[in-house]
Amino acid sequence: MPRPPKCRQVEFVPHLTFFKPAGVPLRELEEVCITVEELEAVRLKDLEGLEQEPCAEKMGVSRPTFHRIVTAARAKIAQALVEGKAIRVEGGNYRVVMRKIACPSCKHEWESPFQHGRCKSKVIVECPKCAAKFSGKQGAGKCD
Repeated sequence: MPRPPKCRQVEFVPHLTFFKPAGVPLRELEEVCITVEELEAVRLKDLEGLEQEPCAEKMGVSRPTFHRIVTAARAKIAQALVEGKAIRVEGGNYRVVMRKIACPSCKHEWESPFQHGRCKSKVIVECPKCAAKFSGKQGAGKCD
């Protein structure tokens, strides 16, 4: 009996989870489903441009496992594009990576999930205690 899959770490959970070809009614479309961790693998490798080893480390899996995840995701995306199918992003075995934040004004500390967008982009953060706004880089998260 195979062992259960390891929980994958993701920094990005999409708000938009369904993509379809323009001009085709939804009732006429077949769907391809990719998991949240498959989307994360494609984001890290193809959008962020990381090598497989750092991608695997970020997701908390081995390099061969990362390769299997990204290969499966790319095949599903290619099938949807070539055959005109909709893409649904849902499910999977993952947990969202949290980052520690400290307010420079009042020194209050809290955890927050990584924000959407590119990993090293600047984000505006608002302190829940004093409402001070400040910017920071997203790349310094810690996993619980």
